[in-house]
Amino acid sequence: MDTEKFKMGWLLVAFDLPVKSKKQRKAATDFRQFLLDDGFQMIQFSVYARACVTFARQETHLDHVKKNLPPEGSVRAIFVTRAQWERSFVIHGSPAEEEEAEDLPEQIQLW
Repeated sequence: MDTEKFKMGWLLVAFDLPVKSKKQRKAATDFRQFLLDDGFQMIQFSVYARACVTFARQETHLDHVKKNLPPEGSVRAIFVTRAQWERSFVIHGSPAEEEEAEDLPEQIQLW
């Protein structure tokens, strides 16, 4: 894979996890907590994002996600470049109010 094509950006993790039983709810809660502990921030209840400065960091955090998957459900991960992220639309309420997408964390901006 040509890693030169990958620049700073965001690793997005979206998931649908079953929560019918107490065991399933615990697994879903544990997965969400793992994502937060690994530096992801909640974008929506089942969508989390983490800034990554290199392709190697993306792979590292994707491996962390794979090692912490719950036994059931569907998890999808995708990398979005910084330019793509900045062109996203964040829309709230009705009538719709738009705001800018989250910026990279200050620590990463210095990179």
